[in-house]
Amino acid sequence: MTVALLGTLVVLALVDSTSFGTLLIPIWLMLAPGRLRPGRIMVFLATVAAFYLVLGLALVAGVARFSDQVADALDARPVQAAQLVVGLALLAAGVWTGSRRQREPSGRLAQWRERAVGDEGSTRGLVVLAVTAALVEAASMVPYLAAIGLVGTADLSWPATAVTLAAYCVVMVLPASLLLAGRMAASRVVEPVLRRVDDWMGRNAQENTAWILGIIGFVVASNAAQGLGLGV
Repeated sequence: MTVALLGTLVVLALVDSTSFGTLLIPIWLMLAPGRLRPGRIMVFLATVAAFYLVLGLALVAGVARFSDQVADALDARPVQAAQLVVGLALLAAGVWTGSRRQREPSGRLAQWRERAVGDEGSTRGLVVLAVTAALVEAASMVPYLAAIGLVGTADLSWPATAVTLAAYCVVMVLPASLLLAGRMAASRVVEPVLRRVDDWMGRNAQENTAWILGIIGFVVASNAAQGLGLGV
């Protein structure tokens, strides 16, 4: 594995670490009234990480098995043209998302939080919540899908692939884990920071989504344009 690939995977994992499932929901759990329950939060994070590890291994297996066919298909001009259209569509979606009027937090997130609140919450409920959050966000976690593609075409052995994806998933939940450790060790210092992060993510979720869509759309469209010889 090259240093460039490793650095790219770390950056992608850190981007994924800022999603609702890997950061916002864990922060909300840390801010729940009453006694802090670090074990429950770690169950949530471990479930999310395990889900994405299993998903990644399954997808990498498909990439590895059909890598030659995939490479040939991606080099075809009709596919590159379609890639250009998809990239431009993502770029346009980013611009449109950023220009929309900011809405209130989504009902989906409110439902997730409602399930986790209160003393009646259970470990089983947290696992269900984590899997549900991961399932809902899986299709939108473009950085992870990009990482899977990079790992699948990197000519790594299966043990190395598994370790790489496991490390990716650990990095993906690392920021939330570090915040939890800080919340346990220095509650008075860390809790105000958590509240500011929670408020900031709630206010800027739409803008962050717009930037992610726009950047990915530009990269996808630029690569396709180069493949088509359009001089981008």
